[in-house]
Amino acid sequence: MATNPPPAPQAPPKPTWDPPEPQRSYPWLRPTIRIRLTLLYGGMFLIAGMVLLTIIYLLAAQALHESSQLPYRILNGKLQPTSDQCPGLTGTLPSDVFMDRLSACSDEQRRLALDGLLRRSLLALLGLAVAAFAFGYVMAGRVLSPLGRITRTARQVAGSDLHKRIELEGPDDELKELADTFDDMLDRLDRAFTAQQRFVANASHELRTPLAINRTLLEVQLADPEASPELQQLGKTLLATNERSEQLVEGLLLLARSENELVDRKPVDLSEVASQAVEQARGEAQTKGVELRGVRQPTYVQGNGVLLERVALNLVQNAVRYNVREGGWVSVSTEAQPGRAVLVVENTGPVVPAYEVDNLFEPFRRLRSERTGSDKGVGLGLSIVRSVARAHGGTATAEPREDGGLVMRVALPV
Repeated sequence: MATNPPPAPQAPPKPTWDPPEPQRSYPWLRPTIRIRLTLLYGGMFLIAGMVLLTIIYLLAAQALHESSQLPYRILNGKLQPTSDQCPGLTGTLPSDVFMDRLSACSDEQRRLALDGLLRRSLLALLGLAVAAFAFGYVMAGRVLSPLGRITRTARQVAGSDLHKRIELEGPDDELKELADTFDDMLDRLDRAFTAQQRFVANASHELRTPLAINRTLLEVQLADPEASPELQQLGKTLLATNERSEQLVEGLLLLARSENELVDRKPVDLSEVASQAVEQARGEAQTKGVELRGVRQPTYVQGNGVLLERVALNLVQNAVRYNVREGGWVSVSTEAQPGRAVLVVENTGPVVPAYEVDNLFEPFRRLRSERTGSDKGVGLGLSIVRSVARAHGGTATAEPREDGGLVMRVALPV
């Protein structure tokens, strides 16, 4: 039995409507700042011109009315002057004399009318100019007010508050475009800083964990009484290297965290921070024969106590380590100055050329007489000091002493 073939699939019906065309934008119709200012100041100029023209018209009409009045009147067949400018038109005068005096009187009236018209026109122009400047100042302030908002937001963002946005509302002009572009940039910066913080946290964990494991294994091996002297010496060397790596990792992470300005601040006594740093470095100073001294006056700043303590400790440790072999001293003092608190760490030591002082604040930079592989540190101490000082809105400077050593100053706003 024959079967009919299946029907061929039909094509989908064609749409009976056409898709709408995208709306075309006409840039010349946008309410841009140029168009708005052109209309504004053009309209102001037109209105001012119309007002000034009206005032001059009224003044001119008044002047013509005054100058058209007869300067005399006839009473009982005799002339009597009606204006102070025509005292000669009085009594009975011959026709030729009367015409001469009348012509002179009319000229004087026209001159006085023109002088009055000029004076009043200048006063009207002055008053209109003052009003125009005042109105223009107010309107310019309203037009430029979005710029003030953008500036305030940028200033807040400069304080590391990357969550602020302008969110400018109004016509689609150049200022709104600038504000939207600035908001987009802040979004990208916020994401970048968030990713950086996340990376620092992950790196902190990933780098500390294997170093801690290595330290534990080395300490366990060194605690074995059956270990040979060669193995003990190798373990101590590896333990020192591991400790140095831990210091390097801690310094790098602290340097990365202190690059941004602080947002959460609390009152911190700078003298207490400096005293704690002195006590932590006292043992090393006694070992090296370095005297610790100085007067620390109580002075409070707004900041992070842990970071400020690290600043003081780095300065004191550097001052102790880079000192003379005999008779060395380190002076640690704090003082309150107008608008700021200053931490001063001064020490004896080798002579430092003035042109090498700024290089000391760079990471992994030391004096030419010191090598990066020395046992005095990892070369990040002063870099951390400057970064933390900048994060607190302060400065860190150094000056060489004539007899050798440095004078380190950290100034922080109160």
